[in-house]
Amino acid sequence: MPHLAAAARLRTVVHSVTTGLIDREQLAELMVLATVAGEHLLVVGPPGTAKSAVVRRVAAALGGRYFEYLLGRFTEPAELFGPVDLRKLREGRVEADVTGMLPEADIAFLDEVFLGSTAILNTLLGVLNERRFRRGHTDIQCPLRVCVGAANALPEDESLAAFADRFLLRLFVEPVADDRLEALLEAGWANEAGIPVHAAEIADLDLLRAQVPKVGMDQARTTLAGAVRTLRAAGLQLSDRRIVKIQRLVAAATVLAGRDTATDADLWPLFYVLPSRDTQISAQDVLRDSMVTAANPTLRSAVETMVLQPVSRVDRLVQAARSCLEDHGNAASSTIAEVLLREIDANFTAAALSPELAVERVRLVERVGASA
Repeated sequence: MPHLAAAARLRTVVHSVTTGLIDREQLAELMVLATVAGEHLLVVGPPGTAKSAVVRRVAAALGGRYFEYLLGRFTEPAELFGPVDLRKLREGRVEADVTGMLPEADIAFLDEVFLGSTAILNTLLGVLNERRFRRGHTDIQCPLRVCVGAANALPEDESLAAFADRFLLRLFVEPVADDRLEALLEAGWANEAGIPVHAAEIADLDLLRAQVPKVGMDQARTTLAGAVRTLRAAGLQLSDRRIVKIQRLVAAATVLAGRDTATDADLWPLFYVLPSRDTQISAQDVLRDSMVTAANPTLRSAVETMVLQPVSRVDRLVQAARSCLEDHGNAASSTIAEVLLREIDANFTAAALSPELAVERVRLVERVGASA
């Protein structure tokens, strides 16, 4: 089936693009999920946490036309949507010249997105909601697949709530932890030399997006409704609009897993729809029993980081070990093997190891021993 082949190709791209990203794999993977689902992603975190660098890297791998802009209090609408076409103006028509601007983009990144003026945000609402740009006599359909918005914090101004709600997915990032600094330095140095990244075709993304409405949701819908009731009982509220839209994310996760029917393993995007960091953390405890089977071969980090379940952790470690062992030409692979061994031993006893992970652990031990 063509969509299964497209999912396999995109899986290769995702694994390639996340190589060397320390604690930012989530962002890369959620960007892919949002693109396939046809939704938008908001990333919240302090400056210097590599938000823009990761978005650029993923956008380059996904293909298509890319638009990026840092908004400020004095940003003019023309800086995003294009200036008035003077030739048409002389003819008495007010039309925007959108060449190379946001209305023509397949992928967009708007940094400090909440600093835009009312005129900018109102126009953006139309672009994000309807994929349509209107200004004067200009009325065009936008090819936008995904918009990633970034901010240092969620807006406190209630007037921005409607605009913020158009970003269905929320990711909250923090600086890399102390115990990961060596890995950050090593990855940063490797990135200076350039890391080869597989490129996708925009046609593959469109093929997968077209498959999303065809996913069978009946099997997962009852569990999803139960999870929402559990959240409500714990005081964690979601609007009806966001609850309905969660289904697109679940269906997109199913497609990226290479399946046509959603199961309980695909419900994990529910965490990322919760609007704040506190509610997402609370949901991890509330929904722990509902997410025991959560897993996705394409979006491993996004699943594991949020659901905190052994199934997703095992899947990621098995694939990381295989990737490390296949990379014979990389001088750092023995170091990576040691890191993986420490993580495996810290999280699993010998009796708790799955057969797959046990096999890869033995191979990692042999690799480390051979390089000693």
